[in-house]
Amino acid sequence: MTEPLCLLQVHAHPDDEASKGSGTTARYAAEGVRCVLVTCTGGEAGDILNPAADTPEVRADLPAVRMRELSESVAVLGYASLHLLGYHDSGMPDTEENRRPDNFWNADIDDAVGKLVRIVRDERPQVIIAYGDDHSFYPHPDHIRAHEIAVTAFEAAGVESRFPDAGEAWTPKKLYYSGWTRHRIEALNDAFAGLDVESPFAEFLKEMPGDSDHLFNTRIDVGDYLDKRRASLLAHRTQIDPESFWMALPDETLREVWPWEEYILARTLIDTGVKPGEIETDLFAGLRS
Repeated sequence: MTEPLCLLQVHAHPDDEASKGSGTTARYAAEGVRCVLVTCTGGEAGDILNPAADTPEVRADLPAVRMRELSESVAVLGYASLHLLGYHDSGMPDTEENRRPDNFWNADIDDAVGKLVRIVRDERPQVIIAYGDDHSFYPHPDHIRAHEIAVTAFEAAGVESRFPDAGEAWTPKKLYYSGWTRHRIEALNDAFAGLDVESPFAEFLKEMPGDSDHLFNTRIDVGDYLDKRRASLLAHRTQIDPESFWMALPDETLREVWPWEEYILARTLIDTGVKPGEIETDLFAGLRS
């Protein structure tokens, strides 16, 4: 490799970068990999989930507050670059936000893909992380659209005839889907057994679709970066109540029961060197000199 290693992640809202793949970001940033974040919307339709942050001042200025929270999270994780696509949060179907013409869901998809292609060509990542193609568990319109534009941009960025005004063509080599395995949720649920707190994961296990663990072929050990993941989440004060059950498991326990973040390698244009049936442990497998 002659190009510096670069990892680009596409997320729908502020705080998604903290709840999905944040340990991975912190690890690779610490190793010197350039980490790039694309946030598609401003999260304007989100509720305030932390009672301590629910004040008239915050409600009156929520979009700006969420941007400040995002900036703090980005700094904690070590992202080198943040790109905002600038779309309004689409909310859930049949809501007022979902009918707005300026939201992400109602945007011209070629326009959105073109914006992302330009970023990919400017940043030149070898690896892109996106949301998966199974939205049955959480069918948020912005997550669906974020998946669609990421997959299309992965394919289009290296084709000169696609979006010719969006910069010099660049071909990313690997596309991953982030997600949570059932095995992970079971491990976290079991860890609550010794606490005087009801597990938030028990209901998840009931609602999860069919077992898809076999699709996840990549695990990144983030055990040394769980403090960064926690700090990133807590940076989103309007979204995370530090006293909630979501924050009940100490990092020491998490390190013991599940120190990984898992991914599906959805596309690769290179030989990763990982044998069939083996678990990949490096997003840049096959790309390091």
